[in-house]
Amino acid sequence: MNRQRTITVSAVTIAIVSLAAALQRPAVSDEKSDAMVYELRTYTTHEDRLPALHKRFRDHTMRIFESHGMKNVIYWTPAEKKDTLVYVIAHKSMKAANASWNAFRNDPKWKAAYQASIADGKIVKKVEKQYLTATDYSPMK
Repeated sequence: MNRQRTITVSAVTIAIVSLAAALQRPAVSDEKSDAMVYELRTYTTHEDRLPALHKRFRDHTMRIFESHGMKNVIYWTPAEKKDTLVYVIAHKSMKAANASWNAFRNDPKWKAAYQASIADGKIVKKVEKQYLTATDYSPMK
């Protein structure tokens, strides 16, 4: 019985990403040669630092992402991992993703927010990322 009810985090994540992307699909890219790309990121924090990461995203990061052309899609914290933030952002293309990240990293507002947020110690221990594009049979593209 437990075996039938068990769903892996990966399967749930994929299902939720697909649903969120379908519901919040960004505008179609003007760059015909490049496909819309979604970025799945997982941040693991140092012990007891997840609230500080939430604050930084809530108060600064999400707004700065948008100012550089990154579309905030969805943010989660896994129920079984008390030190983890998982989120998806969307880019018009891979080229746009690279340009947006370069602009973000050099943004004075981001640099100031980052420095202020780590005044009590580093927050993020590990970052994992994947760029995802829709398959030809996906309900969203």
